[in-house]
Amino acid sequence: MKNSQPRHIGTLSPEMALLGLLFAMPGHGYDLHRKVVTDLGQVWHLSQSQAYSILKRLEMRGEVSMEEISQEKLPPRQLLHITDLGRTRFLNWLETPSGGSTRAIRMEFVTRVYFLKMYLPEKLTSAFERQQSEIEIHIRRLETIHADLPAEQIYNRMSLSMRLKQLRLVLEWLDECRLYFQSEQPSL
Repeated sequence: MKNSQPRHIGTLSPEMALLGLLFAMPGHGYDLHRKVVTDLGQVWHLSQSQAYSILKRLEMRGEVSMEEISQEKLPPRQLLHITDLGRTRFLNWLETPSGGSTRAIRMEFVTRVYFLKMYLPEKLTSAFERQQSEIEIHIRRLETIHADLPAEQIYNRMSLSMRLKQLRLVLEWLDECRLYFQSEQPSL
């Protein structure tokens, strides 16, 4: 079954977390790294050198620009700005579900919800609905594959069975999270 919604095949990189922080205002690499560690440290395990490397890659791709700020008796600081290209990429990413990988959902979707809550809270409900729909598509596809596998392919059947159970559990988790954001109760 084809779905006309855009699909994001993520790299499972904290690029979008860094772009998202720059979306609101320019920032310094160190401060951006600290914010990711503080707010999303259980989602992204990001070292300071990785953050700088990602920011340099974003700059090379034209999604981030750098401005040198002079300091008295110190080397200049680099102030990073999101570019129009980076802004467009980030906004497109906010609108795209994370697919059916539990790892992508844990990392990308949680990050997406973080920024939707921050910048576009009116779109939270539709983001949950799109993600749930995406998972349901994956479940149906995996159920078909599982049903068509010969009984002697026990290891393939075991793997698919586990993936299906994980995705069904993720659907329940998404319902809990959506209710949390609708009620704003600290119960997660």
